[in-house]
Amino acid sequence: MARNRHPHLEGLRITSLAAEGNAMGKWNDIVVFVPMTVPGDVVNVQIRTKRRRYMEGYVTEYIERSPLRVEPFCAHFGVCGGCKWQNIPYSEQIAFKQQQVVDQLTRIGHLSLPEISPILGSTKTDHYRNKLEFTFAPKRWKTYEEVARGEEIADCPALGFHIPSMFDKILDIDYCHLQPSPSNEIRNFLRSYCIEHNYPFYDIRQHSGLMRNVIIRTASTGEVMVIVVFAEDNQEMIVPLMDSLKERFPEITSLVYMINDKLNDSLGDREAILYAGRDHIFEQMENLRFKIGPKSFYQTNSEQAYELYKVVRQMAALSGSEVVYDLYTGTGTIANFVAGGAKSVVGVEYVEEAIEDAKVNSAINNIHNTTFLAGDMKDVMNDDFVAHYGRPDVVILDPPRAGVHEDVIATILRAAPERIVYVSCNPATQARDLALMNDHYEIVAVQPVDMFPHTHHVENVVKLIKR
Repeated sequence: MARNRHPHLEGLRITSLAAEGNAMGKWNDIVVFVPMTVPGDVVNVQIRTKRRRYMEGYVTEYIERSPLRVEPFCAHFGVCGGCKWQNIPYSEQIAFKQQQVVDQLTRIGHLSLPEISPILGSTKTDHYRNKLEFTFAPKRWKTYEEVARGEEIADCPALGFHIPSMFDKILDIDYCHLQPSPSNEIRNFLRSYCIEHNYPFYDIRQHSGLMRNVIIRTASTGEVMVIVVFAEDNQEMIVPLMDSLKERFPEITSLVYMINDKLNDSLGDREAILYAGRDHIFEQMENLRFKIGPKSFYQTNSEQAYELYKVVRQMAALSGSEVVYDLYTGTGTIANFVAGGAKSVVGVEYVEEAIEDAKVNSAINNIHNTTFLAGDMKDVMNDDFVAHYGRPDVVILDPPRAGVHEDVIATILRAAPERIVYVSCNPATQARDLALMNDHYEIVAVQPVDMFPHTHHVENVVKLIKR
């Protein structure tokens, strides 16, 4: 047996939460990251990664358990890669997220901040997601505890989530607390049906098997979309399964399937084939309806998305006379949400299908003052664009985790809007971008919003005004 060359630490006290869902302590002034621990725990830790400034390890023994600890509500906690903070009270989770926003804006951006508003916590801390994707595999992941018991374990197929950092290992999920009914019922029915009728589960290493993925969307309106992804167009097996789903779950509003015979799981270039019902479902926010197709993006926490968009609208402070740019508009949810208070809204997004959804969402809500364009932001957003569509009074930014391209920031600065509202799912890149605007814009409001309880993710909204 190979000897572990990394140290085994005894009596490490966990002092705080850390990025990426970890917790941390210090050993001889070196930071040690230990997942699944809670501030106040005292643990023995086997180090598996050692760097000059930090180490990473896992618990081998609990010497003292923190009084902060709460009992995880999910049977899959600790193995599944999601919901890593179930053992921490929600009040502590959001307190850390608030501090994370402060730290990243000040340490990375070196920004002068106003008093930061208290984080908006999620009313729902379970069953809050409206979309989940599950993966089929011919063999389920066996937990370390099962292997340690030394019992003979049959190789059963799996339908569930990927084990963290393992593209080919799937944890079979019995009950997931993230999405409301009938998500669990549909997934468990599919697994049972496929096992009973000898449907081959897809092996991503061998690229063989029929059953690949299932995506379930449950809208706040009560409508349900199910997308079954097959690895080949085998109608003799597809039709009976889809018929059985339709019969067993009459509440499914939109029943769709896709054929993905590629080596990767991306579905953007795959045709969505309607099997039963409508080719879309609807979400609703105030008096607005949003059409959601199989490939549409929509914030996965519907109730908190509404709270987030209300913050954006309030910070935009529209009077009815403003030209608004909504950059990285996605399917136009924010653009359409604020359009009633603006003279005009111009939305830009690089995904063409999303722009088509945005146009449809304006049409079905009788919104006539929006314009949507598809293209790479750094190419579209230039001085000619501003000259054509008019100088913006307000710019709303909601970029991906990588943040805003420097060329886009430069164009915004030349356009000189009176106000900028920056929505971010990554306060670190947000801090970097805000620093680039700091000479021209003052930060006057900061509002963190928790969209994903029991995870380390946090959204943050910042309002800037021209100096």
